[in-house]
Amino acid sequence: MSTFKRVLPVAAAMFALAVGGCGVRSIPQGENSVSAALGEVQNQYQRRADLVPNLVETVKGYATHERETLEGVIAARAKATQVQLNVNELTPENLKKFEAAQTGLRSALGRLMAVAENYPQLKANENFRDLQVQLEGTENRIAVARRRYIDAVQEFNNLVTVPPTSWTNSMLYKKQPKAQFTATTPNAEQAPKVKF
Repeated sequence: MSTFKRVLPVAAAMFALAVGGCGVRSIPQGENSVSAALGEVQNQYQRRADLVPNLVETVKGYATHERETLEGVIAARAKATQVQLNVNELTPENLKKFEAAQTGLRSALGRLMAVAENYPQLKANENFRDLQVQLEGTENRIAVARRRYIDAVQEFNNLVTVPPTSWTNSMLYKKQPKAQFTATTPNAEQAPKVKF
């Protein structure tokens, strides 16, 4: 048996191991995971946006002179649903625009809940309570979806920036790291001060 015939299977096995561990499959799979995680975040934000009209209509019946607050919620919802992203547009600037629109809706809903505190009949309304619970649950789902997105982006960014998979990325895919969510609340890194 010639040396070539003995070396060929070993060389083929080494080549298969090298290609299998270099990111040829893991980089596209990582990008798919980021896309799926972003889709879940957007799904939860849409769920929140879908709850807003019902909440506004319920409050309208009890707090008719709170028109400015109600209109603010409606306007914030419209703005939040207009800003859309896909996995190829995940730049820090686009993600910041998306988050700003969502933060506007979250703030408007917070003002609406504060208004509701002034209306005992509204707080006692079963529809309002149900909508409030659904909204709270949706906010929790948004937090979980954002956490999953952050994890998927971290994994993808590691694939495209850390050797040896980054070498494959630079030769074949040329993918850029994806943007992460950042705190949108000013001074979010500081603990709130509670005074009595």
